[in-house]
Amino acid sequence: MDWQKEDLKYIWHPCSQMKDYETLPPIVIERGEGINLYDINGKCYKDVISSWWCNLLGHCNPRINEALKKQVDTLEHVIFANFSHKQVITLCEELMKDLPEGLCKFNFADNGSSAIEMSLKMSFQYHYQTGNPQKKRFMALTDAYHGETLGALAVGGVDLYSELYKPLLLDVIRIDGPDCFRCPYGKSRDNCNCECFENAKEAFKKYADETAAIIVEPLLQGSAGMKVYPPLYLKKLRQLCDEYNVHLIADEIATGYGRTGKMFAFDHAGVSPDIMCLSKGLTGGYMPMAVAITTQKIYDAFYDDYLKGKAFMHSHTYAGNPLACSCAVEVLRILKDENIIEKANTRAVYFNRIIKEKFLPLENVGEVRSIGLINAIELVKDKKTKVPLDSAQRTGYQIYKKALERGVILRPLGDVIYFNPPLIIEKDDMDYVTDIALECTKEILYDKMAVK
Repeated sequence: MDWQKEDLKYIWHPCSQMKDYETLPPIVIERGEGINLYDINGKCYKDVISSWWCNLLGHCNPRINEALKKQVDTLEHVIFANFSHKQVITLCEELMKDLPEGLCKFNFADNGSSAIEMSLKMSFQYHYQTGNPQKKRFMALTDAYHGETLGALAVGGVDLYSELYKPLLLDVIRIDGPDCFRCPYGKSRDNCNCECFENAKEAFKKYADETAAIIVEPLLQGSAGMKVYPPLYLKKLRQLCDEYNVHLIADEIATGYGRTGKMFAFDHAGVSPDIMCLSKGLTGGYMPMAVAITTQKIYDAFYDDYLKGKAFMHSHTYAGNPLACSCAVEVLRILKDENIIEKANTRAVYFNRIIKEKFLPLENVGEVRSIGLINAIELVKDKKTKVPLDSAQRTGYQIYKKALERGVILRPLGDVIYFNPPLIIEKDDMDYVTDIALECTKEILYDKMAVK
C-alpha cells in the first residue's frame, strides 16, 4: 500500500499548508525508540523536538509502556464526576511533592488549550463570586502562545495563529514583554534589572481594576522563537499581582517537567502562581492529558450549597483518564528514580557549548539562547543590526527539509532553529544532530540561496 498517498487522501494535518505536502509528503512513522523514530522504510529520524515538545523520556520508554499495559487490563476510563480512581489520586499526591508552594487543587482536562480555558474561566468566576464582577479582562504578553481554542488563542499574541480570528476573540490587554535579544534598553538577560517590566507596571496602573488575571509562559516563550527571559521578571510580576488582586496564571505546558532545568520554570524565581497549567510532558508524551492546578483560596470561592450556583461547571469527557494517569505517575517516578533532571542539566552544559561553538561563527546567526536542554539559534540578515531574514524565503523551512533528508527533525519556528530533545538525549546524539543542523544551515544559507 502507498501509505503516503492514502494519508493525503484523508488527512488534514495540523499547522500545515497542505500544498507543501506536494513536495514534502508525510513521513509515515512505524516505530520509535529513545530519541529515534523509524519510518515504514526503516529510515531513522532523530526527534530533537520531542514530537512537539511532549516526549520527555524517549519513545516507547519501557517503564511507561509497562505501566500503561498494566492499567489497560484494570480500568480504561470512568466518568470523573462523583467517581474517582487510585491512579489519579496517586498522581495528585506525587505532584504535590514538587509543585510551587500553595498549589493544591487539581482540575483535569484532556489537552493544554483546555487547561488554559479552565484557568481563565476559573479566575473570572472567582472574582465574580468574591465581589469583583468588574474583573472580566485578561492580560498577556506580546508574542505569547497559549493554545488554539478561542479563549487560549485570545490571550496568545502570535499573529500567525490569531490574526484571522480576532473578530471572534476576547479583548485582551497586551503588554510588551521581554525581548532580550533585541532589548530596547540595551541590556542583556544576564545583567538587567528587567527594565522592560515598566510596561507591566503601566498596564496594571491603567487596567488592573478590570483585570482578572495575567497569563504568562514562564521564562520561555516557545512559539515566539524560544525567547528566554530572566526569573526576576516573574518575581516582579508576583508582587504586582498581589498588589492589585490580579491572578497570576502560569502556562507551564511547555516549560514544566524539567525543560528549563528545574521541575517547573517558576522554581527558578522562587515564587508561586495562583494557577498552573500542565500538559505535554505530564504523561511523557504518551496520552493526552492536562491539569489546571490552583490554590485553596481560589477553590474555596466555589465551595457552597449547590443552589447558590457557585460550582465550576466545566467538564471534559476524558478528565482524569486512568490510562493517562498511569503514564503520568510513572513519569514522576522515573524522573526521581533515575535522576533525570539532574543528569539532563549536566548534559545541557555540553549541548549549549557545542551549539555556540558551531553556530555563533556563522555571519547570519544573531544569537544562541538556551535554558535547560532547550537551545535556539536565531538566523538574521545582519549580526550587528539584528534585522531578520526575509520571511518570504522560508529559510528555516528549507533547512528543515534538508535536515529531514539526513534524518534529523528540526521543524524551526520561522527562522529560529531550535533543539528541544527528550531529557534522556546523550552526547553522541548531541554531536550528530548539531553537525547535521550546521551542515544544512550552511548549505541553505550559503550554497543554495542568497541571504536577503
